[in-house]
Amino acid sequence: MMTRTYALASAALIGTLVVGTGVAVYLGRADDGDPFGQCREGVVAGGGGSIGGPFTLVSETGETVTDEDVITGPTLMYFGYTFCPDVCPLDTVRNAEAVDILAEQGIEVLPTFVSVDPNRDTPEVMAAFTANVHENMLGLTGTPEQTDAAADAYRVFYQSHDDGTDPYYLVDHTAFTYLMLPEFGFAEFFGRDVTPSEMAARTACFVNAAG
Repeated sequence: MMTRTYALASAALIGTLVVGTGVAVYLGRADDGDPFGQCREGVVAGGGGSIGGPFTLVSETGETVTDEDVITGPTLMYFGYTFCPDVCPLDTVRNAEAVDILAEQGIEVLPTFVSVDPNRDTPEVMAAFTANVHENMLGLTGTPEQTDAAADAYRVFYQSHDDGTDPYYLVDHTAFTYLMLPEFGFAEFFGRDVTPSEMAARTACFVNAAG
């Protein structure tokens, strides 16, 4: 019952916060000046340049890394947490399936999982989680301050319900996957309704357009 309640609450939260966090989206093609116009299915209010930016986090191997260390090729950035009962497992598996489809086409894309629950998601926990999802998935965590900074850069909302008494607390968070390209920065976002094949096709379009 808790799982279903959480899933419904998360869906409502995400719908409400799409505008509240500034990740307002409207369907439609970008203008003719957009080099990726033929690939887009949505436009971010405020422009794509408002999503992404420098971050410093800790990898699942315990190393301190920056955005320049992580985004060295096409990268799918997803923010969630390992204790998430519904949303994160489904989204990360979807992302992994898309990455495998792209690999069959000769396109390498790095799937990442950035924790918004740094208190529980140690590098060791992240490593175990990502290993169960995809062999190439990179888990990233950090201090609360590093997590806040990364989430702010990607306009990700999250709110922990950790009051210090319940080890099974949940964390509310928006659930978009961001396609980042090293030469261009933010390229596209994917909502939860996008299938693995759709994500792969749209990602391939951006990668090919980027040359």
